[in-house]
Amino acid sequence: MRTFTSLLLFALIVQSASAQSQSERPTLRELGFELGVLPPGPLNAITDVAGVRVGHATLIRGENIRTGVTAVLPHGGNLFTQKVPGAIFTGNGFGKLAGSTQVEELGEIESPILLTSTLNVPKVADAVLDSMLALEGNEDVRSINVIVAETNDGQLNAIRARPVGRDEVLASIRGADTGRVEEGSVGAGTGTIAFGFKGGIGTSSRRLPPNLGGYTIGVLVQSNFGGVLSIAGVPVGRELGRHYLREELGRETDRSDGSIIIVIATDAPVDARNLRRMGARAMMGLARTGAAGTNGSGDYAIAFSTAPSLRIEHGRTGAHEVSLLANDSMSPIFFAVIEATEEAIYNSLFRARTIEGNGRTVEALPIERVLAIMERHGARGHANR
Repeated sequence: MRTFTSLLLFALIVQSASAQSQSERPTLRELGFELGVLPPGPLNAITDVAGVRVGHATLIRGENIRTGVTAVLPHGGNLFTQKVPGAIFTGNGFGKLAGSTQVEELGEIESPILLTSTLNVPKVADAVLDSMLALEGNEDVRSINVIVAETNDGQLNAIRARPVGRDEVLASIRGADTGRVEEGSVGAGTGTIAFGFKGGIGTSSRRLPPNLGGYTIGVLVQSNFGGVLSIAGVPVGRELGRHYLREELGRETDRSDGSIIIVIATDAPVDARNLRRMGARAMMGLARTGAAGTNGSGDYAIAFSTAPSLRIEHGRTGAHEVSLLANDSMSPIFFAVIEATEEAIYNSLFRARTIEGNGRTVEALPIERVLAIMERHGARGHANR
């Protein structure tokens, strides 16, 4: 753990943050803050879970189009013929999550998970079907349950135009990679807003020590919600003077309604029941950031396991024995989900850049001011609990 004892060094960090280009805005961890008690994976991303792929397609056109699509693939093969255990947890159901009921019923995910803008859900689902039906081995398939989740980017984006089409969806799937994940104002996060600042895509991971199984847990979020921003317990939103229920604001970009989609991946051998329990813990990580959980906030967690022993082959009949983690072994994984969700949300804010669109400007989180607030509260170079 790194500790800063000098205001001079703190000033150098602020200068470094200011010097970074908008596309390379630093995260808290890159500025020396260690969030939580569990270590991240090498990429601090959902792609630290082996085999998981993420791809984006970003649409910025003219003065009004600020949107996109993000694809999360549990593995690089044919997901219909090699399904993975999956679950969905609903924190608040104000949303349009296509494919959710079959996942709840069967505990299986058989398509890429796509994130996009609210009114684009049907068009994205149609394009995912095209992609899945075209895969080798799916020539005779007559039913595929595609998963498409959304948040509403209508403040910065001309949402009724529904510009995300087949080309963008296929590009996000085909371009999905196992490496570093681009964060911030990209893909499905291009037009989103969080805590009155520019939100977007964020990701983080945690790795358990060998004596707890050595499993990796990764989270990716599409942040588009409000509340009173808290970073590692520091009341950042209150001190910045931008938060839910502050009457003086009255600006549309500071409304608290919105949504968040949280995608959770793990290589731990857990079934749909415990994956749903992991989704419930993601809401605890969301709460740590100061989320308001308002009436209009659709808060969903989609969780899956990549454990090869749990792959579900299409058309297979009969039971086969698998070794699942016992309930008593889940607690460290639950905690990892909480920490990774919290940090992924922070990363979505720190990485995001200021966006102008649809007649509005939504500013990026002011990193220098945030660091000064955290310094004032004694959070010098670490945010461990």
